[in-house]
Amino acid sequence: MTAILQLPVLRGRRILIAKPGLDGHDVGAKVIALALRDAGAEVIYTGLRKSPEYIARVAVDEDVDAVGLSVLSGSHRELVAQTIACLCEAGAGEIKVFVGGTIPREDFDYLRGLGVCGIYTSAMHLDVVVASVADALAVQPARAGRSAVFAFSRSATCWPVRIAACCSPISAPR
Repeated sequence: MTAILQLPVLRGRRILIAKPGLDGHDVGAKVIALALRDAGAEVIYTGLRKSPEYIARVAVDEDVDAVGLSVLSGSHRELVAQTIACLCEAGAGEIKVFVGGTIPREDFDYLRGLGVCGIYTSAMHLDVVVASVADALAVQPARAGRSAVFAFSRSATCWPVRIAACCSPISAPR
């Protein structure tokens, strides 16, 4: 059993995992979503090919604590900047944003300058990613009074979905 499963460090947190742009590879996003879920977070996954405007709207509607963007297409600079701008326009500029994917080290400072609180690559261990997200969210209290209702669907027409604690990695959306 890993450290991720032993300690619910993200209990009470809501985290949106999103795939902005035209990138169609989402295995990494699903792995991160499941690791965050296993650490106690309620995870909402948007599915593939979502616009920054859609991501910001879902983040506000779902009252999330953080948005995780997964970008493998090389367009991370533009998509992250647009998503953060959309969050600010929606009055949700306080929502933490983290980014994962194929991101060159020379872009880290640019992304941090936009306000990104964490940048993760495939070379990082899941427990390090989860601990980093937990640390970033530790400075703000978890929001109270949220619904504990979960939904899960494999249908692409039902996005976003909540990845509930009852769902095993085998039953993750495809």
